[in-house]
Amino acid sequence: MTLELTTIPSAAGLPKSPPAWRGRFRRCQLVVSFPTYASVTRQRREALEEEIYDTELSVAAASRRRLPSLLFAGISLVPTALPVSAQIKRIEIDSTVAVSNDADQSNEIGSYELITGRAFGAVDPQDPLNSIITDIQNAPRNAEGLVEYETKFTLAKPKDMDRASGVLWYDIVNRSTGTVSANPYGHVQLLSGRQGDIAPTATNYTAKVPVARNKDGSPITGKVLARIVDPKPGTNTVPLAILGRVIPYDAASVDTTKAKLVKKTWEKRSGELGPVEQVRPSDWAFADCSKTEFPGKPDPRKLCLKGGFDPAYLYEVVYDAKDPLVLGLGLAGMRDLASYFRYSDDKANPVAGKINHSIIKGVSQSGNTLKTFLLLGFNEDERHRIVFDGANPHIAGRLTTINVRFGVPNGSGTLYEPGGEGVSWWNDYEDNVRGRKSQGLLSRCTASKTCPKIFETFGAAEFNARLFSIALTGTDGKNDLPLPENVRRYYFPGNTHGGAEATTFALAGPGSKTCVLSENPNSQIEQMRALTVALVDWVAKGTEPPPSSYPKLSSGDLVANTAAAMGYPKIPGSLGPDGLAIGLMDYDFGPDLNYNDFSGVMVNQPPAIRRIIPPFMPKVDADGNETSGLPSVLHQAPLGTYTGWNASRSGFFKGQPCGGGLTAGYVPFFETRKEREAANDPHPSLEERYGTAEGYQCLVRDLADQQVMDRMLLPDDAARLVKLTGRIDFLPPDKANEAAKAKAAVLCRR
Repeated sequence: MTLELTTIPSAAGLPKSPPAWRGRFRRCQLVVSFPTYASVTRQRREALEEEIYDTELSVAAASRRRLPSLLFAGISLVPTALPVSAQIKRIEIDSTVAVSNDADQSNEIGSYELITGRAFGAVDPQDPLNSIITDIQNAPRNAEGLVEYETKFTLAKPKDMDRASGVLWYDIVNRSTGTVSANPYGHVQLLSGRQGDIAPTATNYTAKVPVARNKDGSPITGKVLARIVDPKPGTNTVPLAILGRVIPYDAASVDTTKAKLVKKTWEKRSGELGPVEQVRPSDWAFADCSKTEFPGKPDPRKLCLKGGFDPAYLYEVVYDAKDPLVLGLGLAGMRDLASYFRYSDDKANPVAGKINHSIIKGVSQSGNTLKTFLLLGFNEDERHRIVFDGANPHIAGRLTTINVRFGVPNGSGTLYEPGGEGVSWWNDYEDNVRGRKSQGLLSRCTASKTCPKIFETFGAAEFNARLFSIALTGTDGKNDLPLPENVRRYYFPGNTHGGAEATTFALAGPGSKTCVLSENPNSQIEQMRALTVALVDWVAKGTEPPPSSYPKLSSGDLVANTAAAMGYPKIPGSLGPDGLAIGLMDYDFGPDLNYNDFSGVMVNQPPAIRRIIPPFMPKVDADGNETSGLPSVLHQAPLGTYTGWNASRSGFFKGQPCGGGLTAGYVPFFETRKEREAANDPHPSLEERYGTAEGYQCLVRDLADQQVMDRMLLPDDAARLVKLTGRIDFLPPDKANEAAKAKAAVLCRR
């Protein structure tokens, strides 16, 4: 039997085999003479494939000489010219800055250094791991047939790598921004650019990706939707954007007769519209009128309106854009750079040989990117190795438009913005409501055995505005979807999006300039610090993490979005939840979008709404506080009602979800029984709950100790929280009545 490998631009002819075979000969076709490949015993095939894998087919070797035939007991393998290696081609260091590690001197990790530079990568567009990138076949290629990209990065590492933990921690930057620093654990931290749609600055992290063009070199064009809301009075020029998020593409033509501008008197997040009026093409222009009278100076990225914009309207324009960016290369760049620092023994790699495990985390928009990264199979590098052993998508309830033509990954998921099209669940699930095939976020990495251990963490606002009930129950909402063995899910009740910046135990919440209710002061920072340690221990040591905890249908925690179903009480000065949660829009973006993968081309703009899948919301107690998940110490010793919703105080969206549904609210309890009775509030006052400040402090101490035992709070954070309660400015002991003193005494005895 003879096996001959001949170079072709497709892997369609390869047999199904372990990753080693695919990794080395992904662009070769197997030509088998009798007896067939299938007739070779499994053991012999595996031996052959393993030896092929162990043979280094490097770029230099492939270019200098033809590799000798490999002979295995009568099996002859004759490779021809092999493709040039892809992945990271080189890195350039721009600066190295030493920083002290004041966080913890006891573990002798020592000082850190921050290494900032640029990585230059290239990918093989024919590799199935890359061909999923939208428009990569329309991207320019170098002389080796590869598609190039560039990304900025910063690596924070112990100066003495012998003191490092062996963990590479990759933080996905959020809208191109992120911070790096020394840490008390000795981890190596990595940031890098991934968005090609954001202009680079001296301080942000972006990627440089190519423009896609037709095979004949002509520009690719397509429909794009821009939406302008709440412009300042007197404004006559605005950038083309989606509710403040700038669109990074030029209009294909500045001829307004080829576009359509309308203005709306009102709309709801559910897609209900008031009167819509079309603006005559002669009354607006793709132009800048800030210094020149209408029609101004032509500008393919700006919109000028004759007479200026009226804040009472929302303006919506559909136009043809040109030159889409190959944004999905940003995902490949994340994969390749992390893989390089983890595995490469290149002399230019400052952490070569020192990384044993790697973990990736994304928050909000970058968490959506992490879910997209996993869905599309980018946790498998081009040598078919796992890139990240652990992953934490935090407060991330959708996917991001990083792999669709004319995508705007900087968007935020408002009306008509995509993000809920792809799968939202971890296991395979057949979405019969929308007529989709069975698929899950982990389908690809399960097949390639490259799935990480995952912590999925989120809070109340994500139910309100980020489609999380769909992730838990599927689109039919009939049952709880099971979690895979490698996924843990943790829910923080009563939080705004991302939680407050820090726990303060202040009674009066900060007033909001934009929302009806005060700002929600409930923090999740302390719990997230504890879970970060638990995730590292799970990945690096195999230590079982705390059990998942989140609302479920089966336990009655998830109900319809009404005050009656949720059990939300009447609270003076509060705002009920009815209608403030945002459902899943089933948009029709046309036939050229791969909906499950959320990849491809969106033709219909604005999209029709086929249906709205209503959300579930967590059940609450008599105080209006949620009853499920992993409550913070403050939530367990409440000073008020912590809602996951709020409403806009003013503007075009007055009365609708504030901050796009991401901003939560707070209603403080009355301090004394006398005050709450005067306000006709039936809910116990702080005096009736805790007695005195000392009683409250005793309760917090007990709760903090328990959370330390549950591994949901680090000892240092527990001590800090207890110390903070010594500064509370309510329930002074010297003004307490006998009943209050007795209540405090009970709390301090237990």
